[in-house]
Amino acid sequence: MTFEKEIKITEVALRDGSHAVSHQYTVEQVTTIAKALNEARIPYIEVTHGDGLGGSSLQYGLSKTDEMKLIEAAVAVSDFSKIAVLLLPGIGTIEDLKQAAKIGAKMARIATHVTEADIAKQHIETAKDLGMETVGFLMMSHMAPVEKIVEQAKLMESYGADTVYIVDSAGALLPDQVRARIKAIRQAISINVGFHAHNNLSLAMGNTLAAIEEGATRIDGSIRCLGAGAGNTQTEVLVAVLDRMGIQTGIDLYKLMDVSEDVVSQILQKPQIINRDSLTLGYAGVYSSFLLHAKRAAEKFSVDSRDILIELGKRKIVGGQEDMIVDVAAELSKKKSGSACPSTYTT
Repeated sequence: MTFEKEIKITEVALRDGSHAVSHQYTVEQVTTIAKALNEARIPYIEVTHGDGLGGSSLQYGLSKTDEMKLIEAAVAVSDFSKIAVLLLPGIGTIEDLKQAAKIGAKMARIATHVTEADIAKQHIETAKDLGMETVGFLMMSHMAPVEKIVEQAKLMESYGADTVYIVDSAGALLPDQVRARIKAIRQAISINVGFHAHNNLSLAMGNTLAAIEEGATRIDGSIRCLGAGAGNTQTEVLVAVLDRMGIQTGIDLYKLMDVSEDVVSQILQKPQIINRDSLTLGYAGVYSSFLLHAKRAAEKFSVDSRDILIELGKRKIVGGQEDMIVDVAAELSKKKSGSACPSTYTT
């Protein structure tokens, strides 16, 4: 197997990991982590609310600290790493993007549902006009056939994206599905291809390596596995594995290990493990950030969070429809019969 000789990693713990800490990051925490990641020579560090710019809200979860202050803090201590921001059209705005660029963000990652790339046009074009490196992020990529994903990737390329990502938001993809998706868009577009994994089925590392084998050169990781659901591909482990494979990242592995052990471990509210809830996320194929919302709704309505997540998967609920979580919990409560989750489920 022939591999690309250099992989560029984006560290997402200060964005995706925001879900795991209920969006309670402080300036001090972001400063400490970003400074250490910069010293370990991480190419890109993503910093925003878990749901991207403008995500702080009752629907998505209120942030402890204004995200612009967090971005500014990360920029101030990063003379090597470039600070990236995530934006979901409909949550974040063009003005949010302009403000982030003004305070020093160098990469914009514009995320849409896998079938809705067309809503990213003005945001990708604006990011390019602002001089930002621009990424198209196709979320929930397990929910569309390969042909549709190719079509959407081509749209993002036509808008000016420098990279298009296959995003396994639910941690539901299997390795052969990752291979098919990466291979297809790698053959269809001339820009970089990236991959973002979640570990809900314990496949984040395997899926990431499958993506790299098919030509993905932009890869996301979260240090200490700090991300939504069961977390993402663990950055320090990924760097070690790639080094063993002779693939260059330019990252200082020892320093990255130390950041994980001495800094990030102190922030984790609990270890990022695959428990019954996060496993259900991957099994049902629902958005990883639904987990905390589902658990809260389950407690409120005295139902099993697994039943909520399975029902959301059946209804193909996606990011932006978080209000449906409470509705589903209320419906399940009304017809509660005491039965466990179904023994089989087809995504």
